[in-house]
Amino acid sequence: MPLVFRTLLFAFVTLLVVFLIIGDIAEVEEETASTGHSKKTNLHLLIPKPHRKNTAHVDPTALTNLSKDINHLNPSCNNTARLSSNSWTFNKTLSKLIRKNILRFLDPERDISILKGTLKPGDIIHYVFDRHSTTNISENLYRLLPTASPMKNQHHRRCAIVGNSGILLNSSCGAEIDSHDFVIRCNLAPVADYYQDVGWRTNLVTMNPSVVQRAFQDLVSDEWRDRFLQRLQSLSGSVLWIPAFMAKGGEERVEWALRLILLHTVDVRTAFPSLRLLHAVRGYWLTNNVHIKRPTTGLLMYTMATRFCEEIHLYGFWPFPLDPQGRPVKYHYYDTLKYEYTSSSSPHTMPLEFRTLSALHRQGALRLHTGSCDVERRQLELQKN
Repeated sequence: MPLVFRTLLFAFVTLLVVFLIIGDIAEVEEETASTGHSKKTNLHLLIPKPHRKNTAHVDPTALTNLSKDINHLNPSCNNTARLSSNSWTFNKTLSKLIRKNILRFLDPERDISILKGTLKPGDIIHYVFDRHSTTNISENLYRLLPTASPMKNQHHRRCAIVGNSGILLNSSCGAEIDSHDFVIRCNLAPVADYYQDVGWRTNLVTMNPSVVQRAFQDLVSDEWRDRFLQRLQSLSGSVLWIPAFMAKGGEERVEWALRLILLHTVDVRTAFPSLRLLHAVRGYWLTNNVHIKRPTTGLLMYTMATRFCEEIHLYGFWPFPLDPQGRPVKYHYYDTLKYEYTSSSSPHTMPLEFRTLSALHRQGALRLHTGSCDVERRQLELQKN
């Protein structure tokens, strides 16, 4: 091949590559301009880009304001107090878009529990967060594996997810929480002595193995075993969601709970999350630049609830030691623990999660309740009058 021809061919190829690069840069710049070019937290990516034929049905500000909200929302009294105002309006379109995007990462109906038939007694399982450690599927656990998803074909118009922050104390939110079509609670929190603030109704409740140790003293006596059994029996047909394969150390406590359920024929539907669930949920949020170390139970339940619930309301989500009026808030509504959210040893990033949920609240994708339900009710009545 003559030298001149090879030189011309090389020049042509080089020029073509330059044009392609310029075109790519222009496309990126155009996309960046249209989305507010936020580099810190691209929360607009939580919502999949709609096809052109659907663009007319989507509020264009929803894709940019979310990024601004999460980047600039600080846990100050002024910002957080506004969350409880009655100006909130449910954004059904946005909620559907978020659900669609989450379903690209996981299907909560399937991943909510390992099913009977996928495992057998004696099978070895690697823990999700301790891959070098393993456990065996016991006979009791196998007997309590569901044969079908506990949430199969379920759909609810209004759901409440109840966190355990002390912000719920003196909130008078119990009746409002119970009015929802489906109520999710976290970590087997007590309700009997707090029902006026947290309600009674429970359709699904999570139970980390550590709850047995922390709330029921590792069942060291007949008294504590009876208390634990009574709490399980109070669930009356609810789904009891036990993350048995997350981390080593809780296998004995899980087995104690399973034995009590079987021995006393407790009326609960047990569920054990799939081994991929936590990583899938974390992957969804990380892909959208919400850099969580490990999703809290509350964030996990919200992510899953988008599959089953049209309108989601959150109560008891408050990761700060003071309420919007500057008054002290307990870590849990039912104990005297001090706040440790800023501890570097914590696997969770609760303030970041709260800011994320706050941004979604402001766009109408969910409602985050942080105030007294009596006050909100009176405000609404005054507006009607």
